Amino acid sequence: MSESLIPAETLERVGEVLSGPVTVVIDRREAQRYAYAVGDENPIYFDEVAAQAAGYRTLVAPPTYVTHAVVQPRTASDLRTDGLYREGTRIRLQVDRVMFGGEEWDFLEPVCVGDEITAIVRLAAVDQKEGRKGPFVRQVRETTFVNQFGDEVARSRMIGIAR
Repeated sequence: MSESLIPAETLERVGEVLSGPVTVVIDRREAQRYAYAVGDENPIYFDEVAAQAAGYRTLVAPPTYVTHAVVQPRTASDLRTDGLYREGTRIRLQVDRVMFGGEEWDFLEPVCVGDEITAIVRLAAVDQKEGRKGPFVRQVRETTFVNQFGDEVARSRMIGIAR
């Protein structure tokens, strides 16, 4: 294994809250616009009778809508030259570039219109691997989404790859 690309102080941050909590109320219009945008016209998103007949309290939001709902507005001055936003909480690594490595989801409970959702992002893991082109770092940011009843409704793990 080559020299570590992960400083000791970064390893100590595993488990740390990186952002949040952010709390939003799930809005019918915005959830429905999202459903149309992703091409999912399931009646439980648009017809309250259909949603209740399917066993839900009220209209349901599409599963990944929760991550869209909690995004906080940012200004153009927050953009880097490559068009991506600067990170609020930086994870220090001995690398030149970072790229998106995928996202995994656990959908635990339905999210309904009117629900109050709170999201918290933590540094779940950071580890070094050896690849065909040399060492790289995998970092995982886990977001938990909890409703007004205290139920965890979803969990996402965003994976970053750094070289």
